This record gives sequence, structure tokens and C-alpha cells, in this order.
Amino acid sequence: MNDLLPGEIEVWQFVESTARTLFGRFGYGEVRTPMVEDTALFVRSVGEETDIVGKEMYTFEDKGGRSLSLRPEGTAPAARAYIEHSVNNQEPVSRWFYMGPMFRYERMKTGRYRQFSQIGAEAYGAKEPAQDAELMDVVVQFLEALGLTDVTLNINSLGDDNCRPAYHAKLVEYLNAHKEELCADCQQRLERNPLRVLDCKNEKCQAVAGAGPNVLEFLCEPCRTHFTDLQRKLGALGIRYVVNHRLVRGLDYYTRTVFEFIASHPALGTASTVGGGGRYDKMMKGLGGPDVPAVGYAMGLDRLVLLLKESGKTFTQRPDLFIAVADEGSQDEGLKLASRLRREGLKVDFDTRGGSLKSQMKRADKSGARFTLVLGEQERTSGQAKLKPMAGGEPVPVALDSVAATVRAQPDAPAPAPAA
Repeated sequence: MNDLLPGEIEVWQFVESTARTLFGRFGYGEVRTPMVEDTALFVRSVGEETDIVGKEMYTFEDKGGRSLSLRPEGTAPAARAYIEHSVNNQEPVSRWFYMGPMFRYERMKTGRYRQFSQIGAEAYGAKEPAQDAELMDVVVQFLEALGLTDVTLNINSLGDDNCRPAYHAKLVEYLNAHKEELCADCQQRLERNPLRVLDCKNEKCQAVAGAGPNVLEFLCEPCRTHFTDLQRKLGALGIRYVVNHRLVRGLDYYTRTVFEFIASHPALGTASTVGGGGRYDKMMKGLGGPDVPAVGYAMGLDRLVLLLKESGKTFTQRPDLFIAVADEGSQDEGLKLASRLRREGLKVDFDTRGGSLKSQMKRADKSGARFTLVLGEQERTSGQAKLKPMAGGEPVPVALDSVAATVRAQPDAPAPAPAA
């Protein structure tokens, strides 16, 4: 679990603001759910035999004797909110997005933490593959807006209750024949939930899974049509993808479409999946709600930030102006001027400690401000001052009552190198 301080938080704010802009364009509204839910919600939705419920949830008993859990993912809480507020009676199709912290007791890896943040979206009420394609389009445009282009979309179909049992039986038969080649965890998964074997990151298990039965060969006609139509729509949108028949995701509620966005970047090490999701048409009814189809996804904000930090881009907004005071008598006027210019929309840095003009100018260099204005008795008396461009160049005369307009009128120069 990490602290986020100034100098780093700006990257997070950039990702979050970009997400809000993109989701808004697609008509998705933001929802915020509590960080704590009834444990039963995740057992019923995510699945009792998943690693999340079995090993990773932070679960505790409250003072009322109720079993509660810190949310390990965002889909189930959003579904609970959709049901609890009878949203299906208010509109036929709902599109939501969320962002915030999740909690899992996981093994520590690059980009994986026990408190982590997700950005996700859910669409309720549309069973058509067009809704799946739209959701993937949101992600593609979001990644493009962040400047992350080296990401590959993997898709698969898990079928439904009509065709999955035949695949499940064949998979169990195959895995039992290769049980001794599987890791200890997967040997246990084989007894509880064989699909989880396909999600294992162990190289030997991946090799066994890769040579096993292909779920796409077992799809019934409706599921096959749905998957074919999805691929056609992705092609129409110009979205490149890879069909990966081993892709199952790590949660039990998915039916038909599942997908992942996988980044190729050494900064992530083995944690290359930056987000994923799928269709969960049966979950709402299984939670006691209406029989409403749904599809959703989530992206790891920590991993996106890691990629952006590796890109070398600058996200910290430098000050427009640093105000330095030449004498103690100008301290109050300097504070007053800074306050007024902030009201007028400038980002202004002002050292409330005062000190010598030389020390203030050193702080101005370090701040990366575009301009510095020195305020002394002469400037206060005449109402005139000079803007010193910190990247170099001639000072710009300015009236103290029009500083904001003058600063905005100046061309933006590259940020000066910070002082050592």
C-alpha cells in the first residue's frame, strides 16, 4: 500500500481526468460505491473457489457480527448498487464508470499492490455484441488519449450454460491426464474449478493449457454467432485484436465474451495485463436482481501510471509566476498580489517565509516557474514591475493591475532546467 505525494500524484490526476473525459463522450456516468461490502456479495458473484475469495480478500467481522470485506474488485459492488436502486425500472440501458481503490492480499509484483486502484465501466441492459465492441472502443480510445499504443487486445468466448458443460467435461478429462505436470495450486484448482488452470501464470501450466481443448470449438450456434459478430464489429471500428482461446479471466461470473488488454513493456515485468473484462449476463439474476444482461471491464490504474512514468512525459504543471519580495515592507503586498492573481486564474508560487532576495530567486529557479516578478518599494510606488522569463530572454514591463493578462499573452517557453 503506497503513499502518493506531489510530484507523482499529477500522473494519477492526468489519467483520471482523461478517463472522465472519455467516458463522458461515450455517455457513461460516474458511480461511487462503498469500499466495504457484505462478504456474501463477492462469494456469490466472484466465486467461492476463486483465488480472490479463497485467498486474497480482506475480510473481517464488524461489531454487529456481520462478515464484511474490503472490495477486491468493482463489478460486484456496481451490480449491487444497480439492483438496490432498481435502476432497471428507470431506464432500459445504463452505462456507468467508476474509479477508486480495491484491496487484495496478493503476492507483491511490479505494478501489483495490496491496495490498488482501478478504472472500470459497466453497461447494463444490452445483450448485443455491439455493446461489447463499444466497451472495447472506450478502452482503445482511452489508451490512445494517454499515449499508450503498444497494447494488444486479446478476446475469447467462454460460451454459455448450453455449450460450456461439454467443454468443461473435455477440459477436465484432458487436465486429469496431465495432472502431474501441473503446479500444486493447479492440481487443487483442477478439483475445485478447472477453468482457473487456464489462468495460471506458471510456464509448465501454460504449456499444458495451450495444448488442451479449444473452447471455441465447443460453442453453440448462438454463442458462435455472437462471437463472430463481435469480431466483425471490431473490424468495422478498426480495432486490432488477437483471438486467444486460453483467455478465461480470473472470475466466475463471465459468460460469452472475455477480453484483456496486454502491454508489452519491460517496466511491467510479468504483470503485462493492464485491464480486462467480459460479459456477465447471469450475474444480476444470481444476486437476486432482474434478469438483465451486462458487460464490463476494469483497468489497473497503478500499471497505467507505471507505463506513463516510463514514457518520460512531464505531468507536473509548473507555476505561471513566482513572486519575490525585495524588502520586508513588501511582504504583505506580495501576499496580496499572489492571492489576487490566483483568483484571476494564474498558478502563483510565493514563499511565505520571505528571506533574502537571493534565496528567493534560487527558490524561483527550483520551482520551474515561467516568470518571476520582484516586488519592492519602487514597484509598489510606481505600480509597474518586470516579468523575468526564467527560460531566458528580456524582461517584460508590466503594470501590477494587469499582470495576469500580460502573463497569458506571453509565448510559452520550455521549462528551465531546475537549479541543483
